[in-house]
Amino acid sequence: MCGIVAAIAGKDVCSILLNGLEQLEYRGYDSAGIALINGGIRRVRRLGRVAELHAAVDGSRCAGKVGIAHTRWATHGAPDEANAHPHISNDRVVIVHNGIIENFEALKRRQIAAGFSFESETDTEVIAHQIMFHLNRGGDLLTAVRDALHELEGAYALSVLDAEQPGAIVLARKGSPLVIGVGGDGNYAASDIQALLPVTREFIYLENGDIARIGRSDIAVFNGGLQPVERLAHKVPASQRAAELGGFDHFMQKEIHEQPRAVADTLEGRFVDDAVPEEVLGADAGRILSQIRAVEIVACGTSYHAGLVARHWFEELAGLRCVVEIASEYRYRRQVVTPGTLFVAVSQSGETADTLAALELARQCDYIATLAICNVAESSLVREADHTLMTHAGPEIGVASTKAFTTQLVALLLLVILAGRRHRMPEATAASVVAQLRNLPVRLEQVLSLEDEIKALASNYAGKHHALFLGRGQHHPIAMEGALKMKEISYIHAEAYAAGELKHGPLALVDGDMPVIAVAPNDHLLEKLKSNLQEVRARGGELHVFADSRTGLKARGNATIIEVDAPENAVAPIIFALPLQLLAYHTALLKGTDIDKPRNLAKSVTVE
Repeated sequence: MCGIVAAIAGKDVCSILLNGLEQLEYRGYDSAGIALINGGIRRVRRLGRVAELHAAVDGSRCAGKVGIAHTRWATHGAPDEANAHPHISNDRVVIVHNGIIENFEALKRRQIAAGFSFESETDTEVIAHQIMFHLNRGGDLLTAVRDALHELEGAYALSVLDAEQPGAIVLARKGSPLVIGVGGDGNYAASDIQALLPVTREFIYLENGDIARIGRSDIAVFNGGLQPVERLAHKVPASQRAAELGGFDHFMQKEIHEQPRAVADTLEGRFVDDAVPEEVLGADAGRILSQIRAVEIVACGTSYHAGLVARHWFEELAGLRCVVEIASEYRYRRQVVTPGTLFVAVSQSGETADTLAALELARQCDYIATLAICNVAESSLVREADHTLMTHAGPEIGVASTKAFTTQLVALLLLVILAGRRHRMPEATAASVVAQLRNLPVRLEQVLSLEDEIKALASNYAGKHHALFLGRGQHHPIAMEGALKMKEISYIHAEAYAAGELKHGPLALVDGDMPVIAVAPNDHLLEKLKSNLQEVRARGGELHVFADSRTGLKARGNATIIEVDAPENAVAPIIFALPLQLLAYHTALLKGTDIDKPRNLAKSVTVE
C-alpha cells in the first residue's frame, strides 16, 4: 500500500511528481523518494513524510523531463532511507514498486551468486536487479521487464526507468492498482487518479497482467506476452478531485461532517415511490434477486463491521441467511457454498488485496453471482464483479474511514430491501425502511449538532490507556467500529464486546480507570442492556452511554448519558456510528496524535 507517481513530458516534471506524492501520502508515509533522468540519474530519498522529501528536493536543484516517485509503507525492510524507493541497479535501472514479491529470497540468492550487490533489505531491489540481468542479455527495457515479470511471484505495480533509454517509462500491474494519465504535452502514471488530477482528467486503467510503455506523446499497452491490447481512456469529472480542508482542522473531521451529504448522494435516484428499483444493480438483476436464498459478505476492517450490521438486517428484515467473513481468512479454508448464495465483496477503495483475492476465488465457486459494494467506480473490484452497487461518499482522505462506512451501510440496506422483497419482507416493512432512509440525512445532521457535548466527554479519555465498548444485536458491530476508530487514531487500547458477554470475562477489567462506552438504542434488547450497564456501575466503572432519548436512561453517579435521536430501528446503527467517530476524533485531538495519518497505517491495503 505504497504510492507511485511517474511522469514524462516536455517540461520539468519534478513538481508534478512531488505534488502527486502529496496526494498519495495516505497510502504510506514511512519514507519517500524521487528519481529523474537528466544527464544521469538524480535521486533524492528521505525518511518520513513527503514534506521532508520536498524540502530536500528544493535544496538539491533536482530536475528532469522524465521521472518516478514513491511514498512508502514498509513491508520488507525497516522504514529508513536505504529502504526508501526508488531503487537502482547498476546505475542504470530505476524502479518504484507497490506490492510484495513472495519469492524474493530465492531470487536474491541467485543474484548475489551472479555478482549483484544489495544496498537495501527490500524485495523491490530484487526486481531492479532482475530487470538489469535481462538488459545485460540484450534488448530493450520493455522486453527486459517482461522477462523479469515471468520470474516474479506475488503482487506488484511497477514503474521502471532506464537511464540509457530515457524516452519512455515502462509500467506493469498485477494485483496492485496502476493508472495511466493521458496528457497534452506528456503522459503520466500513478497508483490513484487523485495524484494526477491537476494535470489530466483522462485515464487508462491497467488490468491485471498488463505491461505498458509511455512516452511523451505515445502510449502502448500489452499483455504478459507483449501482444498489444486495447485499453480505453476514460474521462473523470472535476468533482472527483479531493477538496481542501475547507475550514476543518483535519480531513477526518471534515469527512465526519460530510456524511449527511454522502448518504444523500448514495440514495439519490435509488427510490421510486416507496420502493428500490431492481435496476440499481444493473442488467439481469431481477434474475439474480429471484435466485437468492442466502448471502455471504466478505470484507476487511471497517467494511467487515458494515457487513456484520448487514447480517442482522438480512436475517431480521429479509429472512435470508447471511454469513460474514474477514477477507484475509476466506480463501485459506475450504468453501462450502449453500445453493442460491450471493457473494458480496465490500471495499472502500476496491483495491484491497485480500478482498480482491477472495472475489477471484469466489468466481470459481458455485455462487449465483458476485456483487461489489464500493466507492471507486474505476477500481479493480468493480471491474471484476458481476454486479456493482456504488456508494457515493466522494474522496476519503483520512486513513480512519468514516463516510465510507456509513455509505456502505446505506448500500447494504438497499440490497436488503431488494433481496427481501423477492423473499419474505412484507411490502409495509420495505416501505418503512425506505422512509427511514429518506429521513436519514436529517437524522445525521442532528447527531452532528452534539459535537460540543461529545468534545467535552472526550476530556475523560485523554489520560486513559484502555477503553471498553459495548453494544447488543445490530449495535454490537457499531461498538466494534467505535473501538477500532479509538485504536486507530488515539492509540488507546479499545475492545468491543457484545454486552451480554460482560459476565463471561470482560467484567474483570472494569474499574475506575477503565471507561466503558455503550450504545443504547430503544429496541427490544434495551432491558437486557440496562442490566449489563448496572453490572458496570456496581463495580465502579466509568460509564458513558450514547442513548436514544426514549430509553429513559438518566445520568447519575458514575454514568454520563448523551442523548441521540435515533427512533427508527433499521437505520439506528448508522446514526449511532457518528457519535463514536466524533468521540475518537476529539480524544485523538486532545492526545495530539496524527489524526489523518495514524502511525503504522495506510488508507488502501493493497498487499496481503
